[in-house]
Amino acid sequence: MGECMDVMADALATLARGGAILPLRHLMRIPQKAGIFGMMPAYMETPDALGVKVITVFNGNHGTEYDSHQGVVLLFEADHGSIVAVIDASSVTAIRTAAVSGVATRLLAREDAHDLCILGSGVQARTHLEAMLVARPVTRVRVWSRNADSARAFARAESERYGISVESVESPRLAAKDADIICTTTSAREPILESDWISPGTHVNAVGSSTPSARELDSAAVVRSQLYVDRRESTINEAGDFLIPKSEGLIGDSHIRAELGELLVGTHKGRASNDDITLFKSLGLAVEDVAAAHHIYTRALERGVGISVEMGGKRSASQ
Repeated sequence: MGECMDVMADALATLARGGAILPLRHLMRIPQKAGIFGMMPAYMETPDALGVKVITVFNGNHGTEYDSHQGVVLLFEADHGSIVAVIDASSVTAIRTAAVSGVATRLLAREDAHDLCILGSGVQARTHLEAMLVARPVTRVRVWSRNADSARAFARAESERYGISVESVESPRLAAKDADIICTTTSAREPILESDWISPGTHVNAVGSSTPSARELDSAAVVRSQLYVDRRESTINEAGDFLIPKSEGLIGDSHIRAELGELLVGTHKGRASNDDITLFKSLGLAVEDVAAAHHIYTRALERGVGISVEMGGKRSASQ
């Protein structure tokens, strides 16, 4: 996770410097199915890489044998346009999403933040716990989920895995009480975190919603917070946590303080005081997928692992 956090920080800094091409994602809703087919392309100058994530999002898969996010990341080299790797998108999405939240937490949470609230108990809850343990000296964790059995199982497994106190609680309000860091990792379409439950000085990573009509935070929580994002253009087009309070006339585009990459390259500042409530609205960007895929591909070549397959696209000398 720490390694991926470093890769994500570099990718976001490259984006902030203008070293990436990043179209908005294209989402196709599948008729009569509770699912989305998504395509997310990007090009990066550093590392010199081109790629696309092709993924399905079926939130109804929660609690089944299937992941909610399934697909592949296709990585191309940028000199001749040749495909060089096909990588599982479920694992890439799980790790890089939490790693970006880890970067945000390093940049925005108080240095002494140690009390963590996680709303949700699925894949992203698990990877976010790992990222928060890397980012800050977490000593206490409370978790809430609509599925109480899932929350209890999460608490048992992660307490044993990390040797820290992970407590399953009965409500999101109890989970958020006095927390220094809150991660929302649910498939909720309506708010599951309210402003009144957030203490001064808290940092929030809002991760679960990625469409204009869904959100995890109520409007008052967004208004009250200093808002930071992975990318402005994506936020003002795709993020329900931002767009719904904007449609209510409570905030405008200027409510976005900065992109994470701008904090990393020093063009904007983050937290100003220990009482600030900082909010990172995560949408997930294709540059994160391409950077992760390039790193995985490079490490695989170094270690001699993976399966090599002839994909075509290159003529032999006799042709």
